[in-house]
Parts: sequence; C-alpha cells; structure tokens
Amino acid sequence: MAAIETLSRWQAEETFLLSPTLPVPAQALPALNVVETFHSLQGEGLHAGRSAFFIRLAGCDVGCPWCDTKHSWPEAAHPRRPLGELAAEATAAAAAGAAFVVITGGEPLQQPLDGLCAALAPVGLPLHLETSGVGCLSGRFDWITLSPKAHRPPAADLLARCDELKVVVTSQDDLAFAEAMAAAAAGPELLLQPAWDDPAAQALAVAYVRRHPSWRLSLQSHKWLGLR
Repeated sequence: MAAIETLSRWQAEETFLLSPTLPVPAQALPALNVVETFHSLQGEGLHAGRSAFFIRLAGCDVGCPWCDTKHSWPEAAHPRRPLGELAAEATAAAAAGAAFVVITGGEPLQQPLDGLCAALAPVGLPLHLETSGVGCLSGRFDWITLSPKAHRPPAADLLARCDELKVVVTSQDDLAFAEAMAAAAAGPELLLQPAWDDPAAQALAVAYVRRHPSWRLSLQSHKWLGLR
C-alpha cells in the first residue's frame, strides 16, 4: 500500500507540472510531508555562516545511529504542506536576507522534488540539496551536498553530480570510506565532519585534515551557537 501511495504522489505531481490546468483531486494537490521550515544560518559545510531558509522534509530509512533529527524519520508523522505555501515562506525569507534555500531532511529524495523546485524557482534564490544519495535525484539544484553513509552507499549519479562531499567521521573506518567516495566522485569539495559531542571523532578528523590538504574540516557551528 505504501508503494502505491508513493507512486500516486509522483504521478499527481507530474500531472500538475505538465498540465496545471487539469483538475486534480484535492488530496493529490502538490504537497510534501514537512517537518519544519525556518530561516537561520547554515551551520555546516562549505556554506557555513551564510543566511539560509531551510525546508526540512520528512521521511528517512537510512537509519544513521548518530542522526540528530531522528524525529524526521517517519514521513507520515508530519503534515503535508502545499508547495505554494512553502514558496511563500521562502519569498518572505528572501526579503529578510536569506541567500539560498536548503532542502534537507530526513532524506529529502524520498519525496519527489520536481514540483518543489519549480514552485521555488520564482523566489530567485539558489536551491541547495542535502542528501545521503540513496534515492533517485529529482528536482533542479544549484548546489548538492552529498553526505554518504557506508552502510547505505550513494547512487553513482549523485556521486558524479555533487558539489560538496561531506563525510561524517566516527571512527578510523570512516576515513577510508571518505577516500573511497572521493575517488569515485567527480571532483567535489571535500569535507570531514566529526560526529557531534565526540572528542575522539573530532581528534581523528582534525589530524586527518592536517595531513591531507585536499580535505577541510566541517563543524556543526549552529550547535555551538545554539541556533536551529
């Protein structure tokens, strides 16, 4: 049943995008399950410190033990919100200084993103995607941050298209995995991010970056600052 419902959502969105004048049942109007939206600073990665509007989508079956947004995993537990409403919030954030929009999760690629990207296009802000790369890429993005996981390796097309490869470090094995992902990717920016509140992981990442100049350190600065 879940697979049928997911297929129906993708079909309804495709119908709306290709023929927006055709009648669509109210329950199938373009909408996505959303955990939260907020305007803050990007806390990590290459764009850390910049003003951004975040759309956190619901649903994730990757199951990372260190995940700090486990409440986002059950997609059905979060309300469906119309794409037009999300675009209106992004417009307001742009007027308030947001430099770009971040589509994150959860795992955002577990929901169809073509409609969302189309709805956000008139806002005029660059669209950034944060993904583990396990789903099929949908939507059009100006920047893709790929955070691959060893227990659920990313799809080859995401490795080829990502602009930023950001690997979470919890152990020595993650460093070898990071190098394997970098070798398979097409020249993205390379970042190592130690797991939060893990001094051993932080020491590993710092020492590795010190010895390997092609990598840079990513820290979750929003947590240090108490930001969302």
